[in-house]
Amino acid sequence: MFRSDSTAHGHVVRRFTPDGGGSSTPPLHVQPRRLSYLERTTKRAMDIVGALIFFAVFGPLYLLVALGVRISMGRPVHFWQNRLGERGQRFRFYKFRSMVHNSEHVLDEFLSRNDMARTEWDTFQKLEKDPRITPIGQFIRKLSLDELPQFWNVLKGDMSIVGPRPCMERQRSLYGKGWEHYCAMRPGITGLWQVSGRNRLSYARRVELDVEYVNNWSLWLDIKILFKTVRAVITGEGSR
Repeated sequence: MFRSDSTAHGHVVRRFTPDGGGSSTPPLHVQPRRLSYLERTTKRAMDIVGALIFFAVFGPLYLLVALGVRISMGRPVHFWQNRLGERGQRFRFYKFRSMVHNSEHVLDEFLSRNDMARTEWDTFQKLEKDPRITPIGQFIRKLSLDELPQFWNVLKGDMSIVGPRPCMERQRSLYGKGWEHYCAMRPGITGLWQVSGRNRLSYARRVELDVEYVNNWSLWLDIKILFKTVRAVITGEGSR
């Protein structure tokens, strides 16, 4: 969580602490914190090094997941769609495919026939029982293996390893006054949302967490989130 501290200039900032505590979410009208050139360069360097280490160490796992998707669901192995990133720019976002081919049509049909599912979707932008996801898709999602292709996005410079979760274009309106904060940094493979409850949280809470992350960014905060991400992946915390 975060705790409030006063800076030498009298401003109040919120610091991430792993042992709980904290106060209310910073007001969304507060201007987002802007990283200095050195901070941006350091964060980008860590992203590149981290992505290269991932492919060097976990390359066989990547190929194994790709093979499993290919055998069970056929082509394509990868799924991509447009997401919005830093400065609101559109980029191509990669994942391993975990859904049926006509997923959007299946979702629309399902929501039109199920009022409870529609309410769940409007609140979380997720479904606990999603009719689009295949059996192997359920498996790789539970272990977050479907996210592995996003390390290509990191190398390309579209994403960071840690940051706000990339949002779809139709979700932009859900950010309201928090949109400026979202656009202030590259979106991440992991972030505060993933280690704070993930799919158990409403989308509104996800926006609040993005605002908290941007306003309180530090290299140490990224490191803490990475360690908490490993724990969340191992335990399956917050996944559906």
